[in-house]
Amino acid sequence: MPTTLWTVGYSTCHWCHMMEEESFQNEEIGRLLNEDFVSVKVDREERPDVDKVYMTFVQATSSGGGWPMSVWLTPNLQPFVGGTYFPPEDGLTRVGFRTVLLRIREQWKQNKNALLENSQRVTTALLARSEICTGDRQLPPSAATMNSRCFQQLDEGYDEEYGGFAEAPKFPTPVILSFLFSYWLSHRLTQDGSRAQQMALHTLKMMANGGIRDHIGQGFHRYSTDRQWHVPHFEKMLYDQGQLVVAYSQAFQISGDEFYSDVAKGILQYVTRNLSHRSGGFYSAEDADSPPERGARPKEGAFYVWTVQEVQQLLPEPVSGATEPLTAGQLLMKHYGLTEAGNISPSQDPKGELQGQNVLTVRYSLELTAARFGLEVEAVRTLLDTGLEKLFQARKHRPKPHLDSKMLAAWNGLMVSGFAVAGAALGMERLINQATNGAKFLKRHMFDVASSRLMRTCYAGSGGTVEHSNPPSWGFLEDYAFVVRGLLDLYEASLESAWLEWALRLQDTQDRLFWDSRGGGYFCSETELGAGLPLRLKDDQDGAEPSANSVSAHNLLRLHGFTGHKDWIDKCVCLLTAFSERMRRVPVALPEMVRALSAHQQTLKQIVICGDPQAQDTKALLQCVHSIYIPNKVLILADGDPSSFLSRQLPFLNTLRRLEDRATAYVCENQACSMPITEPSELRKLLHQ
Repeated sequence: MPTTLWTVGYSTCHWCHMMEEESFQNEEIGRLLNEDFVSVKVDREERPDVDKVYMTFVQATSSGGGWPMSVWLTPNLQPFVGGTYFPPEDGLTRVGFRTVLLRIREQWKQNKNALLENSQRVTTALLARSEICTGDRQLPPSAATMNSRCFQQLDEGYDEEYGGFAEAPKFPTPVILSFLFSYWLSHRLTQDGSRAQQMALHTLKMMANGGIRDHIGQGFHRYSTDRQWHVPHFEKMLYDQGQLVVAYSQAFQISGDEFYSDVAKGILQYVTRNLSHRSGGFYSAEDADSPPERGARPKEGAFYVWTVQEVQQLLPEPVSGATEPLTAGQLLMKHYGLTEAGNISPSQDPKGELQGQNVLTVRYSLELTAARFGLEVEAVRTLLDTGLEKLFQARKHRPKPHLDSKMLAAWNGLMVSGFAVAGAALGMERLINQATNGAKFLKRHMFDVASSRLMRTCYAGSGGTVEHSNPPSWGFLEDYAFVVRGLLDLYEASLESAWLEWALRLQDTQDRLFWDSRGGGYFCSETELGAGLPLRLKDDQDGAEPSANSVSAHNLLRLHGFTGHKDWIDKCVCLLTAFSERMRRVPVALPEMVRALSAHQQTLKQIVICGDPQAQDTKALLQCVHSIYIPNKVLILADGDPSSFLSRQLPFLNTLRRLEDRATAYVCENQACSMPITEPSELRKLLHQ
């Protein structure tokens, strides 16, 4: 039987398109593939388990990982060669895809047994290296030590000038920002605490001013190819929007600076307009590539970049009151750093597709731009907003990037969190309603009532319908973990206990399908789904998305806070213990789990509001809670009904009384509650302690 080539990618990946066009559509390469290999194309978003297993192999046996990923397998699916992007022919620094195919064909014919033996050795080594279990450890490590180490590692890699934690490329990694905010909260009176806050806020500000943010249509691109956040890889992913909106909402809670809340609102405006299905679900991504004009070959960034001539033609109006002759276009170009020759360096444009083009990136504060031309700040703000709107309208006439209208349960869960957290923090009921619609979509279209299982994917059909694959694609660990998190966030924002009840039901299913009763923690896939794959992994990295085990650790703590069921805490401790070695070795690889470890060892606050959810005094206390950054809490509404879901879970709620028939708050920790509080200012004071 011939060897198998599995190529893993995703529909909005620029380099996947490149390899498809250069190699897979090449006649000679196509003939080689058809004659000597069984070729399998895998969408990494539909089968994250396949992607994780073979990415582990590629990262262990080559200089890195990424997509497209090509892996050659033995007939029993064990990998023996792998890599990422291959050009079609040999170059100065990279071996060509055709050469790789010819060499593998030759080796398979001449040294097949040696390849099989080597493949078996590598798989065994990977199995040993990737095993995560409690072993003989009884307890997880000290949160204080892990926090301190994780902070130090981030501090050492921090870019003082531009924010972020690497030279280039730079990814917006919300899990790191989330860790820094939590670290600040528990170290507020120390120098390190202030430093953590400054690092996170500065990074968020630099990203929002950079070209990685789409200043015209809002939302964030996938990553920046340079240190300055200037030239992005232009695809836009749903999971980035869902996590970044939470980070910017938290930055607003912490700083009170409306700059951050405006960015959060912009992200949600983009998702509502471009990534939303009419039934409430959210699409996966928009492509980096699009045709510069109809019928032309797609180019990276074509939809997003501008020449000076285009801007001048669109904004020719003279600006009155300026100290020198000035048009609206010149003002916008100055503020956003557009130049005649284009502001993209050739080193960021390896294919030469962006010559003479500009990416908008904020170069000056409004105050500096106003001072430069002797204008009032508000006048400049209005002129820039009007200019951006005109560019937005003009951009509508360009060919749009491809939309990946696949809907993934996991990413929809992250987006439900985004709308719920932002809606609560910014006091915008409309956003909470969108989170509710997202959760309704998940329950209606991606949940099988009979088995209590989630489906991984569904697709936008014609005329606003929703379609499923047959047989259905069942959920992975991340689908359950991220949806449960979304539902818990939605309960705290909407206080509708039905979402909490569904979260508990999904957590039970997750425990049944993925929990490792021998080693602790959760496997990424069900036993049956992973049949045939050489490894069954537990994801151990908080990267562009958080690890599902890290999110699960938080979920278990919160579910214990909402129900008092001790088995959730026991599971959480077991999970944290299983990942002890990984946390000790490289805490910076698991900042979200270190945060869960801290939440467990500091214990969660139960903030109970006794009152009528529609009454103004209840709303005032809830608004007070939502306006403060309190990551390690559960918010509970006790409406006085002893038969309600939460009263049945937590009998102590029935002993808490309203003071003088007014809405009353209690802050409870370790089975002890504060004195009753009826004034929002008093509650604020207590929560800030």
